[in-house]
Amino acid sequence: MVDVAAPLPAAAGEGEDRGKEEEGDDGWVPEFFAVYDGHGGAWVAEMCQDRLHVVLAEEMARLRLANGGGSEEASALWREAMLAAFSRVDGEVAAIQIARKDTSPPHTEGSTAVVVVVEPRRIVVANCGDSRAVLCRGGVAVPLSTDHKPERPDELARIESVGGQVIYWQGPRVLGVLAMSRSIGDYFMKPSISAEPEVTVTDRTGTDEFIILGSDGLWDAMSNEYACRVVRYCLSGRLAAKYPATVHGSSATDAAKLLADMAMARGSEDNVSVVVVQLRRMVWRRKAARQNGRT
Repeated sequence: MVDVAAPLPAAAGEGEDRGKEEEGDDGWVPEFFAVYDGHGGAWVAEMCQDRLHVVLAEEMARLRLANGGGSEEASALWREAMLAAFSRVDGEVAAIQIARKDTSPPHTEGSTAVVVVVEPRRIVVANCGDSRAVLCRGGVAVPLSTDHKPERPDELARIESVGGQVIYWQGPRVLGVLAMSRSIGDYFMKPSISAEPEVTVTDRTGTDEFIILGSDGLWDAMSNEYACRVVRYCLSGRLAAKYPATVHGSSATDAAKLLADMAMARGSEDNVSVVVVQLRRMVWRRKAARQNGRT
């Protein structure tokens, strides 16, 4: 398996006014972060890295999402934008897989995707597969996504309803092959494998600290709570002060590296990709930009 982590800014669509402000939002443009965990080769994950944020920005522009909106309206529009973006990228991947005409069973080339878009008022998460996003709010781990595993009752029912099977071979697997039930790509395993993401929209609070995005290699080795505790200690500088030989800083990058190292040390047998998003740091950056006269 191959993991690709891509923290990228979400661009406004062509013709959109990036300087236009929603009341109370201080002119922020939503920011995009993602982890893509590929299987059967790296190219689907790399294609997601290159394309998903671009396509999502186009959908945001189409729906005029760049400048927010009311809570209920925005939630519905975000879900529409995410569903459309994932579907479009999945279609692009499928076109390549069909053109190759490699139908030898079982043929799997795909990628999970967990996407986080941060607005001033909301955190939007779209998840397809078994990567995961977790918010630390006031020291408490709050899951922002739910893993798509074949043994999940609703996923098992969905798979069986379209004629698929979950076969137990070194754990539950869709058609005896994939250990996740949703992914981008894997054209020749559809419709048992779905590319439709589950989307959550969470209102931000003043106690929100950071978000962890990780591939399943991270979560196989530690709980949400443990990961949040490690990141809190790292960002506070306490870990670097206590273990200077092994922890070299207190940035989000340092925290992500520490989580990956700890997962491997704990025996994770999968590749590990981690992104840590410091929400309070993002607010500070915006205030500093305003003080310096930048928009």
